[in-house]
Amino acid sequence: MVHRPNYTPSVQELRALVKCSEFGSVSLAADALNLTQSAVSRSIRSLEERLGVQLFHRVRKRLVLSDAGRAMVHDARDILIALDRSAKMAMAFGKGGDVLRLAVLPTFAATWLIPRLPAFLDLHPEVSIDLASALYPVDFDDSPFDAAIQRANMARKDTDVVHLLEERLILVAAPSLIEPKKELTTADLTDYPLIQLATRPELWNDWFDNADGVHADRMQGPRVQHFDMVISAAQAGLGVAVLPEIFAQQAIVSGALQQVHARTLHSTTSYALIRPKARPVSATVDAFETWLKSYADQSLLG
Repeated sequence: MVHRPNYTPSVQELRALVKCSEFGSVSLAADALNLTQSAVSRSIRSLEERLGVQLFHRVRKRLVLSDAGRAMVHDARDILIALDRSAKMAMAFGKGGDVLRLAVLPTFAATWLIPRLPAFLDLHPEVSIDLASALYPVDFDDSPFDAAIQRANMARKDTDVVHLLEERLILVAAPSLIEPKKELTTADLTDYPLIQLATRPELWNDWFDNADGVHADRMQGPRVQHFDMVISAAQAGLGVAVLPEIFAQQAIVSGALQQVHARTLHSTTSYALIRPKARPVSATVDAFETWLKSYADQSLLG
């Protein structure tokens, strides 16, 4: 059995520290914590004695944080927030079955994965899903994720990469910017703002590099952080966007966007399920991989 070191604060002591720092008063802190004043005072006094530092100065019946107290209360808030977040996460997984923790590119999750997840959960109702967005390569040694869905070239060493979908890029714009059914030439693009993706600034260069000798001396337009924002900016008529076809499909079907150029650019990478080699075999992750590959195959077939 691992014992908590004597100097390590209890949760009650951390809460007393934070509330006393917020209110500057033991009585107000006690009211906020639904405790007696003596209980809050004991928590602060006991913590100060064990740490060997004064956390508060008593100034005209008010509690004022000392330098040590200011340093500690910052971490104490973060610890309590993390505990609260962890407890809420545990409650969300109240079914008692396996939890599948996935790090996913945010736009892939929103436009492709989440609309299809009910089918997986119908097959595996005992599984709970924990999704987090991940714009950068996942370090599985330092994270709780069972797998990631990202571009294959984002995979780190010591991972298995299961290719799912090719990335085919198309040009889209809102009907408010370009009249419906009008097809632009590559030369026409220089007359319009070109929406830039901050995390993949090379996309427009790639498009023009494969454009039969047409070059763009200046590529100007709004710059946003990820593809969700690109889609929103394009729908708002802020410019022409280069988007993976699978991300644009919903907006094209709804009429919010239209394809404005006939050419399709095939990316050098694909979307993939990335799994850490060092993790034990997981029947849940295996089942998810099988299901995911079947849906990816259906998408490739149209």
